[in-house]
Amino acid sequence: MATKQPDIGSQSWRTKPTDRFILRWIKLNLASPLTLLLVRCRWLRPWMISLMAVTTGLVAGVIFARGYGLAAGLIAAVAQILDGVDGQLARLTGTSSRGGAFWDSVLDRYADGALMIGMILYLSQQPPLLPSWLLYLTGAAALLGCNLISYSTARADGLDLDLGAPTLASKGTRTAAIILCALCSPLWYNLPWVALIYLAIHSNWVVLLRLYRTKKSFHRPL
Repeated sequence: MATKQPDIGSQSWRTKPTDRFILRWIKLNLASPLTLLLVRCRWLRPWMISLMAVTTGLVAGVIFARGYGLAAGLIAAVAQILDGVDGQLARLTGTSSRGGAFWDSVLDRYADGALMIGMILYLSQQPPLLPSWLLYLTGAAALLGCNLISYSTARADGLDLDLGAPTLASKGTRTAAIILCALCSPLWYNLPWVALIYLAIHSNWVVLLRLYRTKKSFHRPL
């Protein structure tokens, strides 16, 4: 069901209340100017932007896996901006829907996973900083942790559970860490290790904290 079209001069269409830290900055400063240009294309629909974003994210993952860190970082940055445009376009044109939000969330997971896997494969081709088994173990932990951040957030919303204050494990921060390390990889080819270790440790730590925090809700019936 379409929502009421907001005033183009307002801030309501630019961000959502759940947007935090880096993601909010990206939407306000990078995505919204592009959205104002694209809204003139009457034939353009938000789902088209969603497909463009996930396709660009998948390409970034493939480029990363081929060993081109800088190019992957640039393409992933474009994908991140497009990921903000689809929701802005939907709110600006009054075409927001539950189905569109679901599409956006699911497709995001494909793009995020591709970028993560691409980074792992990139590191596997570099002169080893750490043993290969440790690379794949860290990569698996990062993949699991990042997916559980998104899953636990959605599950907590459905169960009306309080997860506490926002953390630096949000999608915008996670993706920004990978992009930054990819862009700087020409300075040191193993720099993406920093992002991988950060994601593996911090995301899983946040998930464990969420499990502990919600333990007090065991007494609440479904």
